[in-house]
Amino acid sequence: MRITILGNNAAVPAFGRHPSAQVVTVYNEDILIDCGEGTQTQMQRYGIKWRRLNHILISHMHGDHYFGLPGLLNSMSLMGRVEPLYLIGPAPLMPILHSILQVADTVLSYPLHFIPLPEGDALVVDTPVFSIHCFPVQHRITCHGYLIQSKHKYRKILPEICALHQVPVTYFDALKQGADYVNEQGTVVPNALLTLAPTPPKKYAYCADTLYTTSFLSFIQGVDAMYHESTYLQVDAVKAEARFHTTAQQAAQLAAQAQAKLLLLGHFSSKYKDLAPFAAEAQAFFENTLVTTEGRTYEL
Repeated sequence: MRITILGNNAAVPAFGRHPSAQVVTVYNEDILIDCGEGTQTQMQRYGIKWRRLNHILISHMHGDHYFGLPGLLNSMSLMGRVEPLYLIGPAPLMPILHSILQVADTVLSYPLHFIPLPEGDALVVDTPVFSIHCFPVQHRITCHGYLIQSKHKYRKILPEICALHQVPVTYFDALKQGADYVNEQGTVVPNALLTLAPTPPKKYAYCADTLYTTSFLSFIQGVDAMYHESTYLQVDAVKAEARFHTTAQQAAQLAAQAQAKLLLLGHFSSKYKDLAPFAAEAQAFFENTLVTTEGRTYEL
């Protein structure tokens, strides 16, 4: 699993930073989380291929989190997409998209399946490769975060070792699922000798725009990484609370309580050009904190 940051600024573009958007890659499939203005341009800039994109998650109905969506949907249609696309987001999102498409007499070239978010938490996507849960956060309007969990893949075959023990290729599927091999002489060749263990499942939490709160702590407990908004520094904590946002220090305190392995900071206010103070402030409370950089990919 890896996370590529396309936009990490709050509200408006500033200092070369763009509104919220990021791509989570699980094995060979991409998941787009939020789609602020300029997202498709950022995708092109950083080599994100829309052909690998089958799921888009929108956290809430503030424009800096979805204004790039109509353009992206239309562009994929113009480029001939035929594969279904699954869009998960607030219920009011789909009527807006319908209106935009209708007034332009646009018919998408692919099926668009919309999954409206519930009021609370829920499993919203479940594939053989990953699952996605949503959970409510506390923002000025209804807003959800997302927990993406990869699943166990099959064990990896060691072809040279299998050849040495004369394991037929027709038995490889059984090996991938953990079976030992019994040869014609009745000798058991342990699976662990013939294969490598699959990559352990990973958990990634996207904590969308929110007040500092522990209300969703149970959903992010023990995650391999969490992205948490840090719109303000602690000196502006009063402003953060008034605007239903979080400071870098507060994000770090939550990461410590969640026992996360890595904290990624983003959604920075345009009042700050220099982001170095965000790292310093957060690392005092949670050492393994990174200030995100657009275009950078973070491997879990």
